[in-house]
Amino acid sequence: MSENAWLDPYGNFVRYALDKGVRQRGHHHENHAVAPPEQLAAALDLEPGTRVMLRRRHPDVLPVVVRTWPDESKILGSLKGRLRDVPACLIRMDEFALHSYVEGVPLSAVCADDMPLDRGPLRALMGLLAEMTVIRRAHLPEVPALWPRDGASRSFLRTLAVLTDQQVRWPNRTVFGGLFAALGVPEGALSAFAGRVPAMSARPFSLLHTDLHRDNVIASHRAPDAPLICVDWELASYGDPLHDLATHLVRMRYPDHQWDYIKEAWARAMREVRPEVVNGLETDLQHYLDFERAQSVYPDVMRAAQSLGRAAEPVGLEKATEAVQAALELARGPLRLGGVVGAAEISKALYRWHAAQPGREVPVRCPVGAVPWVADEEVHRWSGYPLEAVSQALSAEGAAGADQVFKGTGHLNTVVRAGRDGGTVVVRRRLDGSNRRERRFLDEHHVLHALAPVRDKVRAPEVLARGISNLDDQFVIHSYVGPAGGTHPPEHPVDGLTLREADDLVDQLCALTGVRTVEVDPTAMYDDFYQWLSGQLIEMVAALPKESLRLAAVLGLPNANRLRELLVGRRCVLSRTPALLHGDLNPWNLIRNETRDSLTIIDWEMAMVGDPLYDLVRHLHLTPHGPQTRERMLSRWSKRLDAQYTKGWEEDWRFYRWMEIVRSAYIDLDRLLTGVSLDAPNVRRAVDSYSLTLSGATASLGLRARHLAHPYLARALPGGDLIGAGG
Repeated sequence: MSENAWLDPYGNFVRYALDKGVRQRGHHHENHAVAPPEQLAAALDLEPGTRVMLRRRHPDVLPVVVRTWPDESKILGSLKGRLRDVPACLIRMDEFALHSYVEGVPLSAVCADDMPLDRGPLRALMGLLAEMTVIRRAHLPEVPALWPRDGASRSFLRTLAVLTDQQVRWPNRTVFGGLFAALGVPEGALSAFAGRVPAMSARPFSLLHTDLHRDNVIASHRAPDAPLICVDWELASYGDPLHDLATHLVRMRYPDHQWDYIKEAWARAMREVRPEVVNGLETDLQHYLDFERAQSVYPDVMRAAQSLGRAAEPVGLEKATEAVQAALELARGPLRLGGVVGAAEISKALYRWHAAQPGREVPVRCPVGAVPWVADEEVHRWSGYPLEAVSQALSAEGAAGADQVFKGTGHLNTVVRAGRDGGTVVVRRRLDGSNRRERRFLDEHHVLHALAPVRDKVRAPEVLARGISNLDDQFVIHSYVGPAGGTHPPEHPVDGLTLREADDLVDQLCALTGVRTVEVDPTAMYDDFYQWLSGQLIEMVAALPKESLRLAAVLGLPNANRLRELLVGRRCVLSRTPALLHGDLNPWNLIRNETRDSLTIIDWEMAMVGDPLYDLVRHLHLTPHGPQTRERMLSRWSKRLDAQYTKGWEEDWRFYRWMEIVRSAYIDLDRLLTGVSLDAPNVRRAVDSYSLTLSGATASLGLRARHLAHPYLARALPGGDLIGAGG
């Protein structure tokens, strides 16, 4: 009888199974165990009363897994007669499939996660994995085009990373991309991981299950010769067996003390069947474990966000926050993320994402997607920006795409459209876990407001609104600076300024002397700015964590007391009339226009009142410039300003330059140790050249850098060796 003849009976049976069957949990499927009616049982050649398993993919399940083959029934068909106790697909129609039922209980029912597994079942599981290695490519459905050749283990792992990016991250990018950006997971993280996979030993490829956890292992009720059976083969693949061991180790949630025994048991089982599979076990297993932890950040974060439900207020926010924080911590090393964000920042990011979801149920009279907030009345009086536009910007913030979210060392910036004219603005939030070592002296919104008298000469964002949204999450809305409409990221002069840009920046710094400093910082009374700035640096060094200070001492950097003697006691810098300073003119705080003849200055959070020479010298330290450009900028600056701002600069600029090199030596070392802000491009570039920074710092202090091989510096220093030129 043809399959089509069973359409109606099968449809009736599906309804019966969904209603009367015993539901069993599954990660990706709904499973219903039920005995079919006699007519259908006879057609399927089953004894009356024999149970079957009705399977259907969850209709609303997120695409968070990589599939080598789209149809599980074809996988099971290829394994029939080749691997014992594999369930059979009895019938496959539309979104449903009918499988033979495996009698028994899931391993999770008799041995919960994090509990040790007895050695008998462990050996049986390793035996199952070994049996799979005899299943070759010719026995399986056709693999996708461009699949790695047999034995190319490195290519296989790189393929896994690329497929995860294509099949997991990319399809969910529209909904979750902005959330990942806010959490510090860059879009290219998996591609970068694939590029870092080192050479690996060759191992013969075979059938892989890839999802062998406690729910997918059935303890059989039958004879003891087949006590464990693998089910749920939809994620099966063909490749390096070491990948199966890695996913099994992680997803089974074995206690740490069992891992060595499991690896030994796996190796013994493999040597009896296919000894070549064990090649490179000790070195290559870690690469697969790293991948497993790296890729899991995507499903774990998306599932946690989706678990918040559709209510006006997110349900289970604390639990979701814990899940996200755990996933980020596991992925931190493999994906080379910056410092893992704190629970408060994660909660706020999840809340904003939840509030922007279109399916969220909201109270009557509350606009869909509305985000409650309280305005800063002082800023509202300044700007007059419509309150309605603020609400629109906050609502759009949580739904922003990854290309609209920019995470720096201290702020999260989201580019959105708001207002009646759909203008582009930036929602700016301070990062709770930024762990910035350098002090802030002024409120950024006050600084930007104080620029009003020189707006025709200094290009900077305007403050449109300020307030507090949910979870005491403070925000500021700035006017947008960048390409029209915010359709692509702004361009920064990361490789240095053009000559016209250099002239323009000098002119803007000169114009800052037109700001009345008493309005910005009424308490500023710096008789000796250099002495005051040195004191700030010394205080910062004294407050560094003990581990950072210990390593600094080993590298030849002085402690705070010795640094005071070297910076303050032996150097004298002239006092100049103070002015408003930006304080952090690195290239990523400068936005160039399309003709590359002018710049807009953003991110004024480190602004201060002090010696105008310092602002220019700090910029020259943070931005790559050739000697000619540097001389041009210093010369133009000295000629355009009155002598009260420039006297003695020819001697004094070097003292500020040396101070900035010393500052970088401490700050960048601390960032290498803590991982804080390593995802910010300006920080990444700084720590990548740390050996030169240390050499310059010790030389400027009249000290000598020490040679050292240290594991913390391995990522920044070639070969892990610090090469100091001394001084």
